[in-house]
Amino acid sequence: MSFDYDLFVIGAGSGGVRAARVAAGETGAKVAIAEESRYGGTCVIRGCVPKKLMVFASGYGAAVEEASAYGWDVQIGDFSWLAFREKLMAELDRLEGIYQRLLENSKVERFSQRASVVDAHTVKLADGTTKTAKHILIATGGRPVRPDLPGAELGMISDDIFDLPELPKTVLIVGGGYIGSEFAGIFNGLGVKVTQFYRGLQILRGFDEEARTLVAEEMRNAGVDLQTGIDVTRLEAVSGGIKVTASDGTVATYEKVIFATGRKPNTDGMGLDDTGVKLGAKGEVVVDDYSQTSVPSIYAIGDVTDRVQLTPVAIREGMAFVETVFKGNPTKPDYELIPTAIFTQPEFGTVGLSEEEARVKEPIEVYATSFKPMQQAFAGGAAQRMLMKLIVSKATRVVLGCHIVGPSAGEMIQLAGIAVKMGATKEDFDRTVAVHPSAAEELVTMRTPVRTT
Repeated sequence: MSFDYDLFVIGAGSGGVRAARVAAGETGAKVAIAEESRYGGTCVIRGCVPKKLMVFASGYGAAVEEASAYGWDVQIGDFSWLAFREKLMAELDRLEGIYQRLLENSKVERFSQRASVVDAHTVKLADGTTKTAKHILIATGGRPVRPDLPGAELGMISDDIFDLPELPKTVLIVGGGYIGSEFAGIFNGLGVKVTQFYRGLQILRGFDEEARTLVAEEMRNAGVDLQTGIDVTRLEAVSGGIKVTASDGTVATYEKVIFATGRKPNTDGMGLDDTGVKLGAKGEVVVDDYSQTSVPSIYAIGDVTDRVQLTPVAIREGMAFVETVFKGNPTKPDYELIPTAIFTQPEFGTVGLSEEEARVKEPIEVYATSFKPMQQAFAGGAAQRMLMKLIVSKATRVVLGCHIVGPSAGEMIQLAGIAVKMGATKEDFDRTVAVHPSAAEELVTMRTPVRTT
């Protein structure tokens, strides 16, 4: 049977674009891609890239205050959201252009419209035309969702933040995951009065307890009104903002409410059910270890599969797909020991097992130290504490987990992740000469465990 393409990719986020251009550029496959929104997907256009730039912006106020302690005679004026947003949008346009050129240079045909699946080898575009392909790759990602409660439509989701015409004076952020906690720090740093609700006992559920507790403490110390064990039950539009009724019966008014309460895979209206592609309870595409769906010619990668929702993971899945399908080298994505950075304020980097997870598996030793980093300590004032923590197997001495809270935690965890991924032991860390003076040297100078189990 003759097809229009060897591969048709639906979704031009990081994973879909990587799979499309590598399949076309390295194997000579005839490839097309369809995107109904902007090229680059959630990470580049609505997620980690603009969010990280906002983190940078939110840190300059504190940096200027700190500078005076170092002898600089500086003053800071008001933050201009409009000036920053204009620069931000220009940067996102530039990045989208790069993604488009990468596809063009790899000779991938682009369709800037919605696509759905008709059958195992047919895709239908929004303009009514159909295209056939030997293989179809679903890479449509996910989207933030609002909770089911009265007045929820009055609240924003994370996608809406970058389109704000002006900064609010007060904001309520609902949710205690990494997205909600990151935006709490961002808005707080930009001078907004921030309240954060989380229905659980502690934010950043699933991460190391000691680390997330320190993040929460320092967020509160920085001015975020972080409240746990509380949720929202109703929103009402009132003069001057949105009246919020909380689960404890209290009522308060905020200029804006932002929901960061979960994401949903983008599979609605794509025809996957009719095609025979199996979907999970949340609408995620169910795949095997090689990203293949229940229909052999259809594959799926990235957040739409609800495996590990991280951009670098989607890219790895895309590369494994190309290796498997177009290079004849069956490859499973590796989900073990993925380093992760959470750009809260303070920053949090982690790889491997938390203390709680490791303790259940085997006897461990815990090495940890907490201190004020040199730069902030010299400046005085309310310097945030850092945490350096290693989880070590008693039996093998292998470092099972590494957790860092503090400035540049994301940068440090990338490098620590290499050692942990290689199976480094505590003694390997000990044999490494410290870089002094640095915060990272604490990772190789801790000699006595603070806890054993």
